[in-house]
Amino acid sequence: MPNPTAAMLVIGDEILSGRTRDANMYHLAGELTKVGIDLCEVRVVSDDRAAIMAAVNALRSAFDHLFTSGGIGPTHDDITADCVAAAFGAQIDVRADARAILAAHYARAGTEINDARLRMARIPDGAVLIDNPISAAPGFTLENVHVMAGVPAIFQAMVASVLPKLSGGAPLVSESVRIERGEGDVAGPLAALAAAHSELSLGSYPFSQNGIYGTNIVVRGSDAESVAAVARDLRAQFPGAI
Repeated sequence: MPNPTAAMLVIGDEILSGRTRDANMYHLAGELTKVGIDLCEVRVVSDDRAAIMAAVNALRSAFDHLFTSGGIGPTHDDITADCVAAAFGAQIDVRADARAILAAHYARAGTEINDARLRMARIPDGAVLIDNPISAAPGFTLENVHVMAGVPAIFQAMVASVLPKLSGGAPLVSESVRIERGEGDVAGPLAALAAAHSELSLGSYPFSQNGIYGTNIVVRGSDAESVAAVARDLRAQFPGAI
């Protein structure tokens, strides 16, 4: 059986403007690989209601899981929860369980739970809360859409909360082969190996380091023995490869 599939939707003007560098895709990709869920697509959209809704509907229909990051904070431009609710046609309002979590958190901190902070307790009907052990404000899962914070530490904690509840497939393994030859020299043998091993993914990545030019070949797949065999074949074809 093929592995479950996933997409990621990164939401925020700050990502598209270059003011903030996204770290969440890198983390999610690595964690999904470990549990055998294939990350197949990543999109970045602005804080625009129509764009978010369109992306949510397209991606949740095309893949088994959709993970979102960003836009669930207390400010006016944090509109992800409302957009996801609208995409599903679900009602959204401050929910008692989410409010209780925030109230307890801010009471411990001696901080007022004002209207802005209560925005983070607005949860669509039918959603299941995602735990946030760092700043308390929960994310949520609505059917196959997992809505999480954009702050990397909180995003990572939410991913750790969600993944054990999902069914995965065969974890992927990979092996890298460093060949000090250009892609033009590597392309022919690499294409032959790729054709002979359609169950594997063979990626070619050129490098230039300290005056040395070459190609890193990354072999990925769910069968560790096949991955190792192709890596050995590459090293045999290109003496000196490591």
